[in-house]
Amino acid sequence: GLPWEQLELALALLLAAPLILPMLLAPFGWHLMPPALLQFLLATPVQFLVGARFYRGAWHALRARSGNMDVLVALGTSAAYGLSLYLWLVKNSPHLYFETAAMVIALVRLGKYLEARAKRRTGAALRALEALRPEQARRLNADGEEEEVALNRLRLGDRLQIRPGERIPADGRILLGESQVDEALLTGESRPVAKGPGDEVVGGAINGEGNLHIEVSALGGETVLAGIIRLVEDAQASKAPIQQLVDRISRIFVPVVIGLAFLTLAGWLLTGHALEPALLAAVAVLV
Repeated sequence: GLPWEQLELALALLLAAPLILPMLLAPFGWHLMPPALLQFLLATPVQFLVGARFYRGAWHALRARSGNMDVLVALGTSAAYGLSLYLWLVKNSPHLYFETAAMVIALVRLGKYLEARAKRRTGAALRALEALRPEQARRLNADGEEEEVALNRLRLGDRLQIRPGERIPADGRILLGESQVDEALLTGESRPVAKGPGDEVVGGAINGEGNLHIEVSALGGETVLAGIIRLVEDAQASKAPIQQLVDRISRIFVPVVIGLAFLTLAGWLLTGHALEPALLAAVAVLV
């Protein structure tokens, strides 16, 4: 749910900030990196609490014998975190990489949160669009008498009366009357549009000061409003072309990067280097 996502993101950014800010200030001569113990205490909850979803996603991807963004994040940050533990506890080195692991997880989580929020807003916009359709319509019979009917009882060619200030219940063509119609739901333009006999009107738009008689030309899923809702739903359910491209690349990219990291490690060791610089080079490839 939303509150937990916000809490998780706030926790990641709050804990990562003391690690990221000194890194940003270092080029200007400010070297304020916290002590190793504090770096460890700040990075560990980000790595294993906030980053838990990346480990789960990576596990599912690996079980399916595929590579994705979660595999890269989990592998790269685990390598940076694990190497930092080794350098701190075994080598007592001041050069640690806890901030790299925390920064990657915090920023990717921020991206995923923004994506989820955009989808929620789209869902709310869809519900608002659906609420624009009135449930009743005033249908005129052959004698010109008015009767209120449910929207699902309307048929193509029915004549409807739209009083001033009412929402138009279905797409149609004006037979009688003139008015100003607010079509902001379609165009975003708040200024009403002048309409008269022969003009088309769309369901959900708001009639102005005039009394209109319209002939129904589209109902249900064939209306302009239904088409807008359907397009937004399709867009929300499908992946953007760039996401599809990233997924295709990841399936090749992830195993290639892992292979390159192992080759890097082996290459450094075979050329006589110690384990520490060899690991550092391999982790650099992953991250």
